[in-house]
Amino acid sequence: MKKKLSSIAGLTLVEILIAVVISALMMAAMFTSYSIVNSTYRQVTDRAKISQAGRDLVGQILREVRMAGYKYINDDIPASNSHNPIKITKGTGIGSSCDKIEIVYGGIKYDREADEGNRFSYTRYKITYECKKSTIIDETIPGGATVIEGFAVYKSKHRWDTSLSIWSDPAADSDETTYEDEKILDYVQDLVFIPFDEDGRIFAGSPAPSDSDAYKIKSVDISIVVRSSKAFYRSKAMRTITSIATGRDISKDDKYFRDSITVTANTRNLGIW
Repeated sequence: MKKKLSSIAGLTLVEILIAVVISALMMAAMFTSYSIVNSTYRQVTDRAKISQAGRDLVGQILREVRMAGYKYINDDIPASNSHNPIKITKGTGIGSSCDKIEIVYGGIKYDREADEGNRFSYTRYKITYECKKSTIIDETIPGGATVIEGFAVYKSKHRWDTSLSIWSDPAADSDETTYEDEKILDYVQDLVFIPFDEDGRIFAGSPAPSDSDAYKIKSVDISIVVRSSKAFYRSKAMRTITSIATGRDISKDDKYFRDSITVTANTRNLGIW
């Protein structure tokens, strides 16, 4: 019996403790690797989301700048300075204001119930993009009463009232396509519009172009800077985003990621009038 018991294999307490320590080290290494991979993946996806949000907005503005000044051939609405195809009001950048753009183009409505020959009516639409101070609370500042430093971009669409010669109130114009100040993007640090003439010169003043140069604009540089909603980098550092507008570079010592997107939109409808 003693010989049989002595031949049974087993582990000592020391061997079990060594195995536990090795297993713990292996699990810690696996967890560290997982955390690094997960953090890198989150940064990549967050960067992609921020960039995509900015690109979506810029792409939308670009398409509408190309529509600026468009009118149907039989459009009979009297000309007015209120119908200038593009009007840009300059801002000063983060902490104060960003640029505002108004885009005007012609529209048409078809009424099948009207008499033949009077079924088409012409109108004007004005698209406006402008910034307003963001209302999002900065969670990094105690007290819960301080908003982030930045803007939200709002878009509105108005229709021209030919009888009163004013831009009508979207809430009262019976036009389902018009609307007032809809927020389309937050965490915006700056929005810049720069208009150029056919010689590549920038139109001076604000708003620009002037009434006399309203149809001389040939292209618009559109630039937007978007910030991440949460801390992106592990540590604070002074990082600078260079703006296309003089004196509007953004330098901040924080952990946020900022993406700058710039495109040029050609005003292809302005050269035909």
